[in-house]
Amino acid sequence: MNRTATAFRIAASTLRRSDSYLGAQFRHFRTRLGAPKAITAMAHKLAVLFYRMLRYGQEYVDRGQQFYEDKYRQQQIALLNRQAAQLGLVVTPATSQAVSV
Repeated sequence: MNRTATAFRIAASTLRRSDSYLGAQFRHFRTRLGAPKAITAMAHKLAVLFYRMLRYGQEYVDRGQQFYEDKYRQQQIALLNRQAAQLGLVVTPATSQAVSV
């Protein structure tokens, strides 16, 4: 493993405590893939971002953790709607009602 790969892996492992978009994505990957593969995946993502910044002058704009979580939630809702449609079902959102005790 070369020094550049090591640097990107170290940078990726620090995302665990980050409140950024990349931090939220890392935590999601770590849940699904496990820590070693999540670090490798995020190191690759960081390397691609770094390359694009150097090669094309693109700026990285962090949209934040909440943006990632909202986007992921919308993807999950779309997936559930597609799966329900394949089964001939319709998904309706639940209405929030106050429960009196």
